[in-house]
Amino acid sequence: MIFVDGAPFDFNSSSSEKILFALMEHPSLVSASKAFKAIPERKFSLAEESGTERPEKSKWVYLFQREYATVDPALVDFVGTDEATTCVGFAIRDRKNGMVSVAHMDSPNVVDKGLNQMLSTFVHQSFDDDLDVHVIGAFEDSSSKHDSSSSSSESDVRLNGYSLPLCTKIIKSLRKRTEKFHLQTLFVLARNTWRDSEENAHPIFSGFVVETSTGSVIPARFDNTSRCPDEMIRRIRASAAYEDRKWDGKLLETYDTQTDTFKIAPCRWSTENQERIARFLRAQSDSYILLNCSTSPFAEAPDFVQNERKKWDYLIENPDWRKAFPMEQPHVFERTGDGGWTSASAQINTSSFFYKMSSMRERSCHLC
Repeated sequence: MIFVDGAPFDFNSSSSEKILFALMEHPSLVSASKAFKAIPERKFSLAEESGTERPEKSKWVYLFQREYATVDPALVDFVGTDEATTCVGFAIRDRKNGMVSVAHMDSPNVVDKGLNQMLSTFVHQSFDDDLDVHVIGAFEDSSSKHDSSSSSSESDVRLNGYSLPLCTKIIKSLRKRTEKFHLQTLFVLARNTWRDSEENAHPIFSGFVVETSTGSVIPARFDNTSRCPDEMIRRIRASAAYEDRKWDGKLLETYDTQTDTFKIAPCRWSTENQERIARFLRAQSDSYILLNCSTSPFAEAPDFVQNERKKWDYLIENPDWRKAFPMEQPHVFERTGDGGWTSASAQINTSSFFYKMSSMRERSCHLC
């Protein structure tokens, strides 16, 4: 059930899309969106760089695309994600104990099972608990023009956009569940959109963090030192997970709540298929890559294409998933004194090249 201002949201319609837009026009949620938009974006970095903020001794958990994590406020100061264009950052906070779960959802297909995963990690969570919810991301990417050069199904997707179906599915799933979801922030679609001089749409914010001590949500951006640990393999998991039936409809497991350690679950992919795709795409032009490897080609960061090529270089050099996950064991990382991470997995040392590449910033193809 969805609550707004402490009361169940009652809207007489069976259409989840209409309910979504009605929620976006609710005075309290409009006010919350304006307040969120006015908050300065916070920058996170482990490096001492000019213009970045490094909260002294702060500890955060960063989520890549299709990942989720539930954190204990006694162990973690911030949990968040960024690099979302057509994706949605989704946060749940238990008012009773302050536990926070955040996910980076990239498809309607992961919403239902993903919610089950997130809620299952709350300690002693019951249907009577009051849960604060924040939905942030997914700008207004739908097109007003039909592309006659595309196939019917392909052009329909571009016409309707990727953001609206995902936001609609989230609202539908929240409404049908029995838990009490208090919707605090709905900063999506038109609320999260600005347009350039050529009327191309862009997200206002592509990331956020939850400050666990207060439950506050803050617009945020992470650099390549703070998107860690194990960046490269986690990005590859997001794009290759469709080949591993274990992850059908699920979010990717990443973090252990009780011990404040990263346990990056293994993912299988087809060696031949991924290497073939990587070789083909690496040979294409930058414009081809941008238009075919992004759901939002006009809204990507300037280094999108370069980072795609880095991922393909890794897959060409290391096509076998068993080299990334020897004996199908997770990668385990423990927190260091400065808030960073150090490997605790003996298996991970099997590839020096893997370690070099895992620090590179990368995006995944055909996703947000």
